[in-house]
Amino acid sequence: MSRYLMTGVGLVLFAGMVSCEEVNQEMIDRVTAGEITEARASWWGFNEEDATEVLQAAIDSGAERLIVEDMGQPWIVRPIQLASNQEIIFEEGCEILARRGEFRGRNDVLVTARDVENVTLIGYGATFRMWRDDYDDPDQYERAEWRQTLSLRGAREMNIYGLTLTESGGDGIYLGVGPGRATNYNIHIKDVVCDRNYRQGISVITAENLLIEDTILSNTAGTPPQAGIDFEPNHPDERLVNIVMRNCLTENNAGDGYEFYLPNLHADSDPVSIRIENCRSVNDRIGARVITGNTPDTAVSGYIEFVSTEFVGPTGTGIMIGDNPPEGLRISFEDCVLEGPAAERETVAPITFTARQRAVRDVGGVDFGELVLRDEIERDPLAWSSMALGVNLTGVTGTLILERAGERTPLEVTEERLAQWAPRSDIPNISVLSLEGVELVPVMDEAPAEPTYAPSTTNIRRRGSGMLYAQEGDEVSITAYFGQVGRSEARSAPITVSSPSGEEMAKADVPFQDEAEVSFTAPETGLYEVYTEPRGNYMRFVESSHPLNLSTEAAPLTLIYGGGQYYIWVPEGVEEFVVVATGDGTGEAIRVGLHNPDGELVQEEDNVAAAVLMHGVLEAPSQGEAWMIEVSRPSELYFEDHSLSVRGVPPLLAPSPEALLMPRRNPQ
Repeated sequence: MSRYLMTGVGLVLFAGMVSCEEVNQEMIDRVTAGEITEARASWWGFNEEDATEVLQAAIDSGAERLIVEDMGQPWIVRPIQLASNQEIIFEEGCEILARRGEFRGRNDVLVTARDVENVTLIGYGATFRMWRDDYDDPDQYERAEWRQTLSLRGAREMNIYGLTLTESGGDGIYLGVGPGRATNYNIHIKDVVCDRNYRQGISVITAENLLIEDTILSNTAGTPPQAGIDFEPNHPDERLVNIVMRNCLTENNAGDGYEFYLPNLHADSDPVSIRIENCRSVNDRIGARVITGNTPDTAVSGYIEFVSTEFVGPTGTGIMIGDNPPEGLRISFEDCVLEGPAAERETVAPITFTARQRAVRDVGGVDFGELVLRDEIERDPLAWSSMALGVNLTGVTGTLILERAGERTPLEVTEERLAQWAPRSDIPNISVLSLEGVELVPVMDEAPAEPTYAPSTTNIRRRGSGMLYAQEGDEVSITAYFGQVGRSEARSAPITVSSPSGEEMAKADVPFQDEAEVSFTAPETGLYEVYTEPRGNYMRFVESSHPLNLSTEAAPLTLIYGGGQYYIWVPEGVEEFVVVATGDGTGEAIRVGLHNPDGELVQEEDNVAAAVLMHGVLEAPSQGEAWMIEVSRPSELYFEDHSLSVRGVPPLLAPSPEALLMPRRNPQ
């Protein structure tokens, strides 16, 4: 097929392609005057090296209908902004290609729809493409996960049909907040392919009236969550309201097929309403995963329903529900199928419920309807993994129709069967001791010749607090190392020191993968709080001039790798205490042992993935003594994320006996 192009007053004919550098001012003027409502992008010219200004001018022209032609070579562009009240048709074969070497900003997006309305993008056979592997190379780009292919920010009345969105440095499509924290409203995505994107096929942060149909979300890999689609609000005022996915496929994603991470929505957020209908997940890590808040304040209400949906060949558990209390979100499965989950991981159950460390209420709120489970491995169909002792699995109903070796066995989920698959957790009534108003002093009055005051093998993840004892006038110094976990990137992480009276008095920013020192002269005698927040990476205190104990008072201490020995002080009069140790689910675990003051091993647990209780019971009330917790590599599972907390004794972990802090004894 031939195309014609007006260049000035002449006419140039090309066979099968248009290669123009001239501007058709006559047609542009007619568009500006409102004489015609349909325009062609090539009227504004074409630059084969950088067509950004051309394409942006065409979009900004006010044309109600804009045709972006297949030029026989890509429209190479820097970030493009869409305009309201416009239909853009990308011809079959048309490619919008990110200009290589650009998009240096961590939030640079190929095409953005910010605060626009009444926009339609039609691109059957057309492609938006970026340079995913370039952005993944730290020698070329600062690592980030927000270089989206198409970003909707407070868009309204928008349709996206037929496009292929691929090779982004973030998501294929991102639906985030707009100006004034506006949500996306009345969005229709149909016949779209999001393939080989870096973070997600689609991320839905906030949307109301969102319909996604006949869409493929595949081969996501790069940075977590790496899902086909991820529903993940960042703040309680964001919305997941009246959302429907129909006839969609997630396939071969390094993360989950359908992920719902909802802890940032709270009980006072708008109720969630999501329906996944006649969809499939094929060869994803997990078919569907739902995580919510657990407390009365943080557990969102509403529903997520899966209807006639299949989860085929997940490499891990097929369905995972985390933290959701029975009083929270209603999760249901109607006429659904789970086939061949964790085929090469016999210890992983097809369906898994979890509770994280901060959970305080039971978990459940799921109706499986009559879910068909095709599983050839002899194992329980359902497992329970709790990082919080005393939290149990309840409020789960339905029937699992197990198909194995040609037999079909219905398994009704009764309370009795649930107790068999997920044994209840009963714990001693021993609480975390508060340090408020407690005067802590070193166990040893005089420092030994070579004291071990820093937990130098301990890698603190996310956040952690330590208690450091110093006397007035002491010169105090702490050296810390900020390390990397996986491929997470950062610039620095803070360490702040607060005085016994609560005033921030010293601070250091520790460079990524490097050391830094924070030092000060102690203005008073007492305990100084040392706080760090490495988030996804880790912080290690490698040297300390004074006794430094890590606190588990506010929350369990989250750690990664490392291990080693931790000492706890059992004050006078104590008869029993509890240490709670956890791994991080079915794949990451620790070996943990509890030793008495004579060095004898009292209790040992191996391959600890869920929460385990180490119960210290003394034959006679303590006279004041040190016990030791030893954390090491498990015999079978991965040694990565884990946590420790202490109840019934001061919630402090010391790196050595000489670094222990204890409550000051009352004078006799």
